[in-house]
Amino acid sequence: MNHRLQQFSNWLQETEQTFAFVHSSANVFYLSNFNCEPHERLLGLFIFPEHEPFLVCPGMEVSQARDAGWEYEIIGHGDADNPWEMIRSALKTRGITAADHVAIEKETLSYERAEQIMNMYPSVTFTSAEEKLHELRLIKDEKELEILRKAAELADFGVETGIGALREGCTEMEVLATIEYELKKKGIREMSFSTMVLFGEKSGQPHGNPGSRELKKGDFVLFDLGVLLDGYCSDITRTVAFQEVSEKQKEIYDIVLKAQLETLEISKPGTRLGDLDKKAREIITIAGYGDFFPHRIGHGIGIDVHEYPSLSENNDNLLKEGMTYTIEPGIYLPDIGGVRIEDDVLVTSTGYETLTRFPKELQIIRG
Repeated sequence: MNHRLQQFSNWLQETEQTFAFVHSSANVFYLSNFNCEPHERLLGLFIFPEHEPFLVCPGMEVSQARDAGWEYEIIGHGDADNPWEMIRSALKTRGITAADHVAIEKETLSYERAEQIMNMYPSVTFTSAEEKLHELRLIKDEKELEILRKAAELADFGVETGIGALREGCTEMEVLATIEYELKKKGIREMSFSTMVLFGEKSGQPHGNPGSRELKKGDFVLFDLGVLLDGYCSDITRTVAFQEVSEKQKEIYDIVLKAQLETLEISKPGTRLGDLDKKAREIITIAGYGDFFPHRIGHGIGIDVHEYPSLSENNDNLLKEGMTYTIEPGIYLPDIGGVRIEDDVLVTSTGYETLTRFPKELQIIRG
């Protein structure tokens, strides 16, 4: 049994769970190395304190699960099968005739699938598995960090490519298409989220939608993108100015850059997570733009582009070596546009390492 599965199995024994059903693609991948998007079909790991685990997946994915290194039983089901009958049989084979405590991902497991477990074991009580899974995924190992660094390099390349595609009159979608095409040529099949390329006043929308807006002189251009590489995500935001920059644009850019750099400087083991948000928010608020910074300073990053922990101001947990997350302050002005500067960050033994490294000083692109 691999180290991650063993740790989770040990937790099941310590907390006296009969078994766990882990169904999310991200957590199945973390525990098994099998990366699968099952759509509406059933995917899950059944893990026990003492017995060998088994995997449930669509029958068409069984060979890929084996290729990923899964050595234990696989229940592959077809579209006409009832996988829960097959699961019932596998549990019975392991002597599980009653289940008082079962660990599940409470935040995401559908009620219909929870009912399937309750139908098998009417006296069952569900325990949340999320906290333990968050704890296990929180600290990245060297293999994970190697992938995250490569994913960050490709995100840097995406921004560089986007800047190189800027021409007066081009559209947001044209630049976006160029970025993703060049990344696909490097072997990237999937972005970690929908790429954002926003021009002018649209850069003032924190989660704006790229479209047919044409690039004009004096526009801010905001790039927010990331790639999915070997199951791990990157996420970078850079903002540049096209051909010229106004004093107001330069002012808000300098404030955001100051907030980002000073927040990075307190990124080290022992820092309270909420203090990262507090540091950036204080700088932006003192400068008079607090009402225009509407989101938290960042989020965890790894298998999911947004994962534990949330870097909101009320998070009292402490930074630990091996954690990875984003630092992304922003100011968004409705008519002028917005600035966000975001990096992927690793906590080291003495401080931090930025995994994304594209330059952050204000660039005026001549086109």
